[in-house]
Amino acid sequence: MIVSQILREKGSAVLTVAPDASAVEAARIMNARRVGALVVRRGGGKLEGIISERDIVIALAEHGPAATERPVRALMTPAERLITCSPGDTIDRITAVMTDRRVRHLPVVEGTRLAGIISIGDVVKARLRETQAEVEAMTAYVRG
Repeated sequence: MIVSQILREKGSAVLTVAPDASAVEAARIMNARRVGALVVRRGGGKLEGIISERDIVIALAEHGPAATERPVRALMTPAERLITCSPGDTIDRITAVMTDRRVRHLPVVEGTRLAGIISIGDVVKARLRETQAEVEAMTAYVRG
């Protein structure tokens, strides 16, 4: 299975936050939408970075309650350090990247366009579907 197949099933909508929004604003969006990360960009503009729950927790540990008012741009992983994937990447590849780099969200970039975002949960769900299909195929084969 490849990333584009996952996006077809889950959709390609991407939740975003502006770089000048506060950390608490980002946390409220994540909480309301039940997601662990937001893509950072201005309007429909270029990808500037990503902010995750982990980024907010690190900021709280380092700066205390004042971290909630810091702008997203001060806490995010900036675009130049961002790990992304493409629609043609395999689940095996993105699983390895997520594991090796210890990230749970990968923006999907096609050329210069943001095509979606893949989470570790999406990858696990896809793997489970693949495994179930294999079990069903083997069962049908054995029953002949």
